[in-house]
Amino acid sequence: MDQNQKFCQSCGMPLTAEVMGSNADGCKNEDYCVYCYKDGAFLQNCTMEEMVEHCAQFVDEVNKHMPKPMTKEEYKQMMMNYFPMLKRWKK
Repeated sequence: MDQNQKFCQSCGMPLTAEVMGSNADGCKNEDYCVYCYKDGAFLQNCTMEEMVEHCAQFVDEVNKHMPKPMTKEEYKQMMMNYFPMLKRWKK
């Protein structure tokens, strides 16, 4: 895995140039993906738990890139452990 790989600081999705969100001035935002952040604002006003529920529906997509597939419950547990480290959810 690339040590410099960045992840969306809201949903944990790997960030590539194609999916970087945008700031109010239209330039790329290197912290958040286009699905979470656009034009300098979050697209969803939600709690961390609601974001976990939202992301859990994409477990099949995530499993395509995993050596061992996860159940939806396992994925949700992993996100509940990981998300508090992300900038948006850090207390």
